[in-house]
Amino acid sequence: MKGTTKKTLERLLFLCSFVLSSIRTSTTLDTVTPSQPISDGQTIVSPGESFELGFFSPGSSRNRYLGIWYKKISMGTVVWVANREAPLFDHLGVLKVTPQGNLVLLNSTKGIVWSSNTSRAAENIPDARLLESGNLVVEDGNDDGPDKYLWQSFDYPCDTLLPGMKLGRNLASGFDWFLSSWKSTDDPAHGDFTFQIDLHGVPQLVLKKGSVIQFRAGSWNGIRWSGAQAMVRNPVYTYEFVSNETYVYYKYELLNSSVFSRMVLNASGVSQRFTWIDRSHSWVLYYVVIVDQCDNYAFCGAYASCNINKSPVCSCLQGFEPKSPRDWSFLDWSDGCARRTLLDCDKGDGFLKHAGVKLPDTTYASVNKSIGLEKCGELCSNKCSCTAYANSDVRGGGSGCILWFRDLIDIREFSDGGQDLYIRVAASELGNIGAKRSSNDKKLLGIIFGSVIFIAMLAIGLILYIRKKKAKTKNSLEKDCDDEDENEVMELPIFDMKTIIKATENFSIDKKLGEGGFGTVYKGNLNEGQEIAVKRLSQDSGQGLKEFKNEVILIAKLQHRNLVKLLGCCVERDERMLIYEYMPNKSLDYFIFDESRRKELDWHNRINIINGIARGLLYLHQDSRLRIIHRDLKASNVLLDSKMDPKISDFGLARMFGGDETEANTKKVVGTYGYMSPEYAIDGLFSVKSDVFSFGVLVLEIVSGRKNRGFNHPDHQHNLLGHAWRLWMEERPLELIDDILGESCALSEVLRCIHVALLCVQQRPDDRPSMSTVVLMFGSDTMLPQPKQPGFFTERNVVEAESSASKNDSSTKNEITISLLEPR
Repeated sequence: MKGTTKKTLERLLFLCSFVLSSIRTSTTLDTVTPSQPISDGQTIVSPGESFELGFFSPGSSRNRYLGIWYKKISMGTVVWVANREAPLFDHLGVLKVTPQGNLVLLNSTKGIVWSSNTSRAAENIPDARLLESGNLVVEDGNDDGPDKYLWQSFDYPCDTLLPGMKLGRNLASGFDWFLSSWKSTDDPAHGDFTFQIDLHGVPQLVLKKGSVIQFRAGSWNGIRWSGAQAMVRNPVYTYEFVSNETYVYYKYELLNSSVFSRMVLNASGVSQRFTWIDRSHSWVLYYVVIVDQCDNYAFCGAYASCNINKSPVCSCLQGFEPKSPRDWSFLDWSDGCARRTLLDCDKGDGFLKHAGVKLPDTTYASVNKSIGLEKCGELCSNKCSCTAYANSDVRGGGSGCILWFRDLIDIREFSDGGQDLYIRVAASELGNIGAKRSSNDKKLLGIIFGSVIFIAMLAIGLILYIRKKKAKTKNSLEKDCDDEDENEVMELPIFDMKTIIKATENFSIDKKLGEGGFGTVYKGNLNEGQEIAVKRLSQDSGQGLKEFKNEVILIAKLQHRNLVKLLGCCVERDERMLIYEYMPNKSLDYFIFDESRRKELDWHNRINIINGIARGLLYLHQDSRLRIIHRDLKASNVLLDSKMDPKISDFGLARMFGGDETEANTKKVVGTYGYMSPEYAIDGLFSVKSDVFSFGVLVLEIVSGRKNRGFNHPDHQHNLLGHAWRLWMEERPLELIDDILGESCALSEVLRCIHVALLCVQQRPDDRPSMSTVVLMFGSDTMLPQPKQPGFFTERNVVEAESSASKNDSSTKNEITISLLEPR
């Protein structure tokens, strides 16, 4: 026990390193001068005490950095770091100003580890001051002219954009202002992500990972970035975009100096804007850059548009068709669309108007601010390489001209707002579309009526053909589906039995990947080399048919990077099989609960898995066409691809909700011990909050490397939830961490995961956060509420729930039959 106590104390010391490092601060100065440097333990403070500059250690790191943080409102929220790439390894660092006006950071041997590299030498005695804006400036003594600043930190943003800072470029000097993420919460070195104005073609705001664009806010349209509909005039701040011969930049200013606001690009690439709320003493999330999948750059490929309110979200523009119909049928839109009819510039092409859209990528576009829309159209028409045109400024009815000269990428449709875009199409295509648009109501009604009759006859013919072909199949899938379900099934490719037998070498034991409640899973290889996983339904499974149909119908509608991809199905003779993409790293439980294999899951992998599961659930609950509740989320139903990215699988027990539904009731409770929420196990009530409970359990298992059910501890009879709650209440939460992780994990991140998990497993569903809130909690550093007692935090709770629910009381309206599935 002594060793455990010592280890806990060490972890707590690491977690509180920022606060502990501040204990050494004993002297506060106003300025730094050549004769008055500051050392570790001393700080300088802005005039109104909003900001402070000094030495600190981030997260659990012991390294020392020179930085600026909020002092008056939020001690420890760092906004700028000087020596990002060159940490100090002791408390002997010194910051001084040279007589020439250079800021230099010295280590214990007086070596320079960082310098401001001021380009202009001081003519007077220089000094460094921290302004109330958070800007660290080096002044040229008594010089009050426009060039009195020899250097300023606002010219070198880190991961935080403060009011008055700029994003853009000084065209005269070639100097860029941009945000760059930290590597991690413990390491402020330059991370993978940048947020900047890209000046290629027409300037636009982009979020990049390395050189690859992740998100594009679009070009400036006089009011906002064309793709940032949430960017509206507000009572907190005002913003401006400047583009002239000298500068191109964006910045914002606060309307009230008593308000604090910051924009942060975190280590995961999430860009957010926060505002400080005095009454809650916390940072409140004001705006998130990437809101849904349509915000992902080029999500639908070229010549396609994304509309989050439609299903599927991607569709080809008028006059275009999928470049890869097969991929498109699998909801893989990355290849985009191609022209249905090739252009013929000599014969004259036309332009189709698309209203209310985010303008496409302007990397290969040009702008002319002096002409209007009519002249803009003429210019585009006369240039055969011009693919589209639009106004560059939407104010006052529109002015200016943008011309595109390559494929149109990253278009999004908005339900409100957006801009008009005119896209070049072949004259014949334009005529066809125009004729369709000008059809009168009578003709349109006739077309619709005729189409309905034709489609109905075709559908009936197809259904009869399929039923005839499958007539010998006992309890066939198509026979038991209703019309709507059958249409969903027919959207999936059908694999014949010969193909599956060949792919799995006649279901060889060597190809067996695992065995679950409804059958066996085999690895297979198709002729073209594609690896697949074949889920073969057990013929003696009493429940299997219903769950099989449910999984086919449900997952056919879904497409997300954190959901396993269904490639097709096979229904022949007495066989029913689902064909999935192959996951080479099996399932999460294969690693996390194995003493040797879980060593392969370092903290980077574990937090990536947690975030991926959260995003997958958010898609199911909110972003998919229908609200979907999984009902059996657990470690064995989270598969891992070659990069250890998670994919939620097994939708046999999932349920669809309509747009207005929030919860449902069932007489048959199905799920897995240890993951089920109390209201579901006891009363048969399930909702999105049931999945949130299961997610919370899963997070605690990932952090600890221990199962919730079957957890044993010598000091109590609680399960893992109860153990975590007990440690939390005793202020010892870090004892929950898997010992295999050692000191390699970011303790602040682990603590936040434990905190969020306990919020997810609270007894009352209304107390649990939604998955959208959970994702925001993981992506920000806002203050979290204190969790309440979890549900089912002892094994006795579950046993009592089963016993209570299984009582055969004919007078009880809501009689529940438990049909719990053991882990597969």
